[in-house]
Amino acid sequence: MQQVELRLLVQLRTISRYIILGGTFISIPLAVFFPGQLEWQIVMALLALSIGIPHGAVDHLVSVPKMQLWRMAGFIAGYLAVTGLGIWFLLQNNLLGFQLIVLVSAIHFGLGDASFGSEIASRRNAELRNRALYAVAMGFTPVFIPLLVQGSTEALAAVNPVLIPWAGGLETSLLVGVIALNLVAMLVMALRRSWPEVIDLGLLLALSLIAPPLVAFALYFGGWHALRHTGRLALEFESSRQQSAAGNSSGAFWKAFNAGLPALALVLVFTVVLGVMTGFDLGTAALWLLLVVIWALTIPHMALTARLDFRALVSKP
Repeated sequence: MQQVELRLLVQLRTISRYIILGGTFISIPLAVFFPGQLEWQIVMALLALSIGIPHGAVDHLVSVPKMQLWRMAGFIAGYLAVTGLGIWFLLQNNLLGFQLIVLVSAIHFGLGDASFGSEIASRRNAELRNRALYAVAMGFTPVFIPLLVQGSTEALAAVNPVLIPWAGGLETSLLVGVIALNLVAMLVMALRRSWPEVIDLGLLLALSLIAPPLVAFALYFGGWHALRHTGRLALEFESSRQQSAAGNSSGAFWKAFNAGLPALALVLVFTVVLGVMTGFDLGTAALWLLLVVIWALTIPHMALTARLDFRALVSKP
C-alpha cells in the first residue's frame, strides 16, 4: 500500500510541476500581446481559485472521522463560526486583515510543501533535511513575491485598492529578501543533493517572477498547493485508503477530491449571497469576495491540517 501512496504523491508532484512550468511559459506571450490587461488574469484567477477550493473541505472528515453526529454538528458549527468571524474581520479591516492573511498563508503553504516532501521521503526510507529553511522559502516565495513585483500594484487595485500599501513602503527590501531566501534554500538543498526540492524552489521562483501576480498566485493555489494537499488527504481519507489498498492510486486521489466538491458549490453560492447582502457589485468585486471567503476558510483549515503537518514533519524513516 505504501508503494501505491508513493506513486500517487510522485505523480501529483510531477503534475503540479508541469502546471507551474506551463503557466510560466504561457504567461510570457500573454503578457507581451496583452500588456496591462487584467481581464484575462481575473478570469484565470477565478477558475484556478475555484479548482483549489475543494481541497480544504475534507479536513473535518480526516481530522475527526469518528465523531458522533451531534459532536460533528457542533464541530462544523464552530468551523463555520470561525470562518464567519474571519469574513467579518476581513471586510471590516481590509488592509490589516490582508497583511495577517499574507503571513498566515505563507506559513501554511510552506508547512504544506515541507510535509508533502516528508511524506515522499518517509516512503522511500529517507528524510527531508533542512525542513525549516525549505518550509519558509516554499511558503514565502509564491505568496510574497507576486505581491511585490512589477504589476502587483495594478493587480491589487483590481482586487481591492485598499490593499496596495500592504508592504508599508518595504516592497524592495521584502522582494530582495525573499528572493535571497529562496536562492539560499536552493543552494543548501543542492549541497545536500536534494534535487527534487531544488526543482520545486526554482519553479516557484520562476513563476512568481515571470507570471502576472494574479495568475502566479492562482496557479500556485489551484495547481500546486491544492493538488498536493489533496494527495496528502488521500493518505488519511478512508475511502481513498481503500482505493490505495486495491492498488488504485488515481482512484484514491479522486475520492478525496470529489468529497470536497459540494464545498465548491456552497462557497460559490455563499460568495454570491454575501455580495448581494453587503451591496457589492459582483461584476467588479467577485474576485475580492471569493478571496475573502477563501482566506477566512484558511484559518480553521490551517488549524486542522497542523496535526497532519506536524506528524509528517517529525516522522522518521
